[in-house]
Amino acid sequence: MEMFRFGNIEYLWGLLIIPVLIVFYTWSRISRRRALKKFGSSEILEELMPFRSKNRPVLKFIILMLALAFFVAGIARPQFGSKLKTEKREGVELIIALDVSNSMMAEDIQPNRLERAKRAISRLVDRLKDDKIGLIVFAGDAYTQLPITTDYNSAKLFLNAVNTQIVPKQGTAIGAAIDLAHRSFTPDGEANKAIIVITDGENHEDDAISAAKSALEDGIVVHTIGMGLPSGSPIPVLRNGQTDYLKDRDGKVVVTKLNEQMLEQIAAAGEGIYVRANNAQVGLNALFDEINNMEKQEMETRTFSEYDDQFQYFFAIGLFLLLLEFVILERKNKYLKNINLFGTK
Repeated sequence: MEMFRFGNIEYLWGLLIIPVLIVFYTWSRISRRRALKKFGSSEILEELMPFRSKNRPVLKFIILMLALAFFVAGIARPQFGSKLKTEKREGVELIIALDVSNSMMAEDIQPNRLERAKRAISRLVDRLKDDKIGLIVFAGDAYTQLPITTDYNSAKLFLNAVNTQIVPKQGTAIGAAIDLAHRSFTPDGEANKAIIVITDGENHEDDAISAAKSALEDGIVVHTIGMGLPSGSPIPVLRNGQTDYLKDRDGKVVVTKLNEQMLEQIAAAGEGIYVRANNAQVGLNALFDEINNMEKQEMETRTFSEYDDQFQYFFAIGLFLLLLEFVILERKNKYLKNINLFGTK
């Protein structure tokens, strides 16, 4: 059995340039076609430009985009691991439940509550060593974004994809998030476990305090971080390309406020600590120190070793496609015009 991974997974973001280039190329093709129509009908143009090809430029562009994709993948260092080994590590299991409801877009904590929380989680991941981490997102319901793992690169990749559109139902179901985190730890795992709930505390869906007590009965400590300021802030929304603020049925601007009392009660029920975020710090560092002081238990993890770089194959394919794109002419060859190797005109 082999395991595939990317050594520099962050470079895969370079693939985002491909859809941008596709949009630009499509627009340029449409503009060129409109410009040609001004010179006369297609029949006349065919007579004036007998070696013009309609499909060859498109084929060349597709090949060029494929070559670019292989080069980007090569830079990301694709690797295969062929040996699975079992390691003994001493650490804790940590699951972060992150609120992604619309109220987390409030800007009382800059640049907004959600983005600030994501940055703090990313820095926390950088500090982990032998611990396991999982990520749950929640709004009106809770969903597993990343199962508990020691793959910190994957954790940061999945974290980057988090936004308020990632869940289909809005709301703030803190209790559902704690229950899902409770069920998501390694079954029969002996490591100490902790849940960190990052939210503004506006819980309208369920009994989060009971969920924290239930988790504690299984030895899982529940900490909370309050994102937001007690004074509150309006919730920015995008309407017709312009920034507006969320309003209620009476047309009044909705102000979302931090519910500290709720978060303090949840942390007390889970025998954890409550930290209020502000524009200076989120508070994850203080919680990490608290979690780091928990007794470390030996955990058994299975990892792939002896990863071999395979980037040379991706570069070779990319180079071949680049040469292929170069040798395919945009115009028909007058000597070879009757030979149709690529099914193009």
